[in-house]
Amino acid sequence: MLTIYYIEDDESISYTIKEYLEEKGYRVVLFSTIAEAKSALTAGLPTLVLVDWNMPDGNGSALCRWIRSNWKALPVIFLTVRSDSRDIVSGFQSGADDYVVKPFSLDVLHLRIQALLRRAGDVSKQYLSCGSIFLDKNKVQVSCGGEDVSLSPSEYQLLLYLLENKGKTVTRERLLSEIWDINGNYVSDNTLTVTMKRLREKLHQPACLKTVRSVGYRMEESEL
Repeated sequence: MLTIYYIEDDESISYTIKEYLEEKGYRVVLFSTIAEAKSALTAGLPTLVLVDWNMPDGNGSALCRWIRSNWKALPVIFLTVRSDSRDIVSGFQSGADDYVVKPFSLDVLHLRIQALLRRAGDVSKQYLSCGSIFLDKNKVQVSCGGEDVSLSPSEYQLLLYLLENKGKTVTRERLLSEIWDINGNYVSDNTLTVTMKRLREKLHQPACLKTVRSVGYRMEESEL
């Protein structure tokens, strides 16, 4: 099921749109503040984001720029009462893919969502993240704290595998088998230890990368 995140502080509007889109087969998650939306986006990406402009803790254009700086291909649509041409231009310059002015037809909104997803597809699986670590599978690119990180092939594969299994403890034996033995390269257990040490150093010792003593490793979002 395709997931839509909708950032809107007016409950009468957000619940109406949520109900309509869920009847069309989408899963819709509502957020009433930008802070809540950022926290959810960092933990996992939806298929598409709907953003209101005026929010109690900031504005949608700033959120859109933040989204675009981290996930360049994630579809974003503004839903706002701001109809001035300067606002529309500003919305697109912030990185939005479409701009819909309230009031609008729900059917038209649905058609715009369908059109955008036909072009973009579901890019949510392209991006993986944990804490301040972001990985773009299509570009084979990793960043940490907003800065690009250069990883060796084995370091990248190790991080990718752990992110793809986020929330699960992965044993050392499984990592050795999936990352090294699958390529026909026999390595000792020490290879994993050294690779993990270098990966942690390059990622500035991330709190979300846990060691499960005598078992393996686990990626999980750190509790606030």
